[in-house]
Amino acid sequence: MASIKISLPDPMHDYVQARVDRGQYASASEYVRDLISRDQGSIENEQRWLRELDLSVSDTLAEMKAGGGVDLDTACDAAWADIDGLARSSRA
Repeated sequence: MASIKISLPDPMHDYVQARVDRGQYASASEYVRDLISRDQGSIENEQRWLRELDLSVSDTLAEMKAGGGVDLDTACDAAWADIDGLARSSRA
């Protein structure tokens, strides 16, 4: 296993040491490994989300080119009409 030497400001060092002292981590190294693992997971989740978004946009564009979907102005007008209708019925 490789090692890396890092320097921390005193408040950060104290924070990490407090986590170790409370038994949340066996060592400062374990704490750093956990942070790196969480960061990797976060990045992987973000990349997966972006891939899914790209696919969704591509699918939507293909649907729109094929004549599917709903015009945004039409959808917004319908939504406002629904809101107005609900507001009127709640006042009655």
